[in-house]
Amino acid sequence: MAARSIASLSLGFGLVSIPVKLYTATETASTVRFNLLARDGSRLKQQYVSERDGKVVERSEMVKGYEFEKDQFVLFTPEELKALDEAASHVVEIVAFVPEGAVDPIYYDKAYYLAPDKRGGKPYALLQRAMQQAGRCALAQWSTKGRQHVVQVRPTDEGLVLQQLLYAEEVRSMKDLGIESVEVTPAEVTLALQLIAQISRDDYDASAFVDHEKQRVLAAIDAKIAGRQVVESARHEAPTGGQVIDLMEALRASLGGKAAAEPASARRAAKGGAAAAAPVPALKERKAPRRAPKAAPAPAAAPEAAPARARARK
Repeated sequence: MAARSIASLSLGFGLVSIPVKLYTATETASTVRFNLLARDGSRLKQQYVSERDGKVVERSEMVKGYEFEKDQFVLFTPEELKALDEAASHVVEIVAFVPEGAVDPIYYDKAYYLAPDKRGGKPYALLQRAMQQAGRCALAQWSTKGRQHVVQVRPTDEGLVLQQLLYAEEVRSMKDLGIESVEVTPAEVTLALQLIAQISRDDYDASAFVDHEKQRVLAAIDAKIAGRQVVESARHEAPTGGQVIDLMEALRASLGGKAAAEPASARRAAKGGAAAAAPVPALKERKAPRRAPKAAPAPAAAPEAAPARARARK
């Protein structure tokens, strides 16, 4: 399915205006979600109840308000809120260029893709290539839905990414955590550096990592659909913070052990698969869903897992 843009914008670059389209960069539809149901399996309907008289308030009768003091609100009509939204700007105005890596990722919020709109191909490619050669990204301001955002526009080999940034007051300071300053010995640092070098990589490949927890949940859902009981998987518990360990021995063991070369999630998945009494089979894709009879007992032989389409139906 072709991607659909969510907005048409203009990227302001000096006297140059680049028409662009905005696309979401992340996908949340693949998240496993559970519905809240009654015990008989029927769906539940959410209702809003007035604290004053306990009556149900219909959506058509709701208004929005801002609490400026405890239980004190100023109300806004839909027309007033619409007037605030109309102040939104379709121009993403670049105000500065900063070195790549100048923005701490702690300030990263939502990410979007920018693609050139009609007659925007050449200026888009020019800005992308110029920023890549300069080793810089752009800081810009963008107003939408009654709020002004600070955004970062950074180049990649494929195109431009618009990264919405958090304001300083939205990010907590680590100084508030009161982290204790602890001395470490040069020998400990040397061993730690050797361990870092042993499992270092030159780049990040997102496809190399698999969400094993999600796979485990989906397998359990398939087992339920097929009429089988969910088997509890064995889990590897990490040492608690209160456990005293020999740091030097742990570093040496990590350097000499095979486990250091593979992610912990993969090791947990391997242990869990070996310890389970009746592991759930891998997911299989089929054209038509197959359901177990409601009243019939579970068959002796494990039936095939139900398809992903049956899971997605809510």
